[in-house]
Amino acid sequence: MNFDVPNEWVDFGDALIRFIDREVAPLEHEHRALLDHEHRAYTDDGRYRPEVLALRRKVRMRSAELGFYTALSDESIGGGGLGAQAAVYIQERLNAHCGPARHLVHTVVLPSPFTNGLSPVLRHLHADVLASVHEGIASGDRTMCFALSEPDAGSDVFGMRARAVRDGDHWIINGTKQWITNAPYADYAMIFAVTDEEKARAHRGGVTGFFLPTTTPGFSVPSVIPVMGHHGSETGIVLLVDVRVPDSHRLGPVDEGLSVAMDGVNAGRLSMAAGCLGLAQWALAQAVEYAKVRKTFGRPIADHQAVQFMLADCAMDIYASKAMLRHCAWLIDESRLATKEVSIVKASATEMVGRVFDRAIQVHGAMGLTNELRLEKGYRYARTVRIPDGTSEIQRRTIARKLLDGDIDFA
Repeated sequence: MNFDVPNEWVDFGDALIRFIDREVAPLEHEHRALLDHEHRAYTDDGRYRPEVLALRRKVRMRSAELGFYTALSDESIGGGGLGAQAAVYIQERLNAHCGPARHLVHTVVLPSPFTNGLSPVLRHLHADVLASVHEGIASGDRTMCFALSEPDAGSDVFGMRARAVRDGDHWIINGTKQWITNAPYADYAMIFAVTDEEKARAHRGGVTGFFLPTTTPGFSVPSVIPVMGHHGSETGIVLLVDVRVPDSHRLGPVDEGLSVAMDGVNAGRLSMAAGCLGLAQWALAQAVEYAKVRKTFGRPIADHQAVQFMLADCAMDIYASKAMLRHCAWLIDESRLATKEVSIVKASATEMVGRVFDRAIQVHGAMGLTNELRLEKGYRYARTVRIPDGTSEIQRRTIARKLLDGDIDFA
């Protein structure tokens, strides 16, 4: 392995940060009264106000215009194809620079495997259908949602109750999806439903993916789910009532939808881990600077061993996560199997960032609890990331099963 960072990645990261500082940050500052106040950002039913959605769309499309928005996506679907190592490097830099709770940066400037840009799941879409939607998605004008989870089928995906029944050249889908990011605002949806109950009961597949416009009759988002610390969210409940989808809009082979879905899930886990690594670095930087200037008993608190230990523990956590993440991304770029490693990285990084933010707040004392420093926002976010894209417990189950199946190599 060679952990030297190519100049191409550095130049990309530098240009991305310049774009954020010169165009996105001033836009956020101009609309701070709207973006930084929950009651102004959301309508009474918890959805983003149209003004917020318009700003997010503006940033997406400008990012696409400058080449950032599609750079990390697969070449086979028209992306820049920079690869997993480049993606985690860039996500890490972005989050380390911006910190938490930047409304017009996170999941807007760069693509998401589930909502924005050229998702890897789109590789499984029929070429003619992809061609018809490609421009809108790649330009940032249109967004998507990824509907796999259900009220009783999150970690236990085979508990899925949504059903798709073949009807000639179409499928008819019925069911309910929950915890679906960007569902209230998406133009297209990637829906997964049981197509063979016997296979699903036996945990041998039986789930199929479908791609459809959210304007399709029978598709609706009746409610938004407010999440930790917010009056609204990007997350919603999807209701599917006799939704009719052409077979040409199927994602991959019949009954093999879970393999298709994992393209998005694994990319999402890696991206989340890289974001957590960057946020942890941001939090540690805040704590180090504050420790140098804050004085107690006539001395900077940086001189106190108790504070030094907290800073050192943060550094050890960050270094370990960075090494794991880079190795995992290298395995993926080398086309090696990395199921176990992706789960290790996702669980460890999302738990690590919580510990780092907790210590950073402790170093700041009462100041760490104030809104203006954004540490408390980061702490709330750090608590949430241990659940999406597979809980820490599910990651541990995956790791243990791979070990017990003989995958005990870490080369």
